[in-house]
Amino acid sequence: MFNGCGNALITPFRKDLSLDEAAMRRLVERQVQAGIDFLVPCGTTGESPTLTRAEHLRVVEITLEVATGKVPVLAGAGGYNTAEVIELAHELQDMGADGILSVTPYYNKPTQEGLYLHYKAIAGAVKLPIIVYNVQGRTGVNVETATLKRLSEIDNIVGVKEASGNIGQMAAVCHQMPANFAILSGDDAITIPLISLGGRGLISVASNEIPAEMTKLTNLAMAGDFAGARAMQRTWLPLMEVN
Repeated sequence: MFNGCGNALITPFRKDLSLDEAAMRRLVERQVQAGIDFLVPCGTTGESPTLTRAEHLRVVEITLEVATGKVPVLAGAGGYNTAEVIELAHELQDMGADGILSVTPYYNKPTQEGLYLHYKAIAGAVKLPIIVYNVQGRTGVNVETATLKRLSEIDNIVGVKEASGNIGQMAAVCHQMPANFAILSGDDAITIPLISLGGRGLISVASNEIPAEMTKLTNLAMAGDFAGARAMQRTWLPLMEVN
């Protein structure tokens, strides 16, 4: 379900800092029309750490209203309070989200066992597919390959958004995870290398600006046309650097 190019949606606000619902609808519709493979509202690109719970749920609700029946919706639900993450995940499940993207706990630097137990608790509380988001540079903690391998054995933990920045680790993840485990790039600029190692797509920031182009680049790489994908990457590299 979560293969190809997904868009990490931004969250638009008005000058008075209220959620711009009309702009949100336009953004989602633009992504769908451009051929994006799935949508990711309320990830960290969507300012999830600074949204109120009501804003978070409303963004996902709008995304589902526009996108349901067209593309899957992988809604953000992450953080360092396991109980709060579970509560939010329950609400997103009830709303009709197709899956959950859950960033690792940040600041408190849990152990690998702590990470495993955190994700195991979330997975045990909801039925939705869960994508682990590993971004050590932002959170201060890395999901090591051995830990991810343990997590992959939990039925509804189905993939990882890999943004560790460590190509060696990415290669190990691609080599050691089950064939049906979705390994997605969390960095636009390394999409081609990760797919060449066995990755199955991208959760893109640059696609907020160039959705059709990033979707085409990802699909070319997944089809094995790396020359074509690299040609596109050279054209759009300045925009990819927003990550």
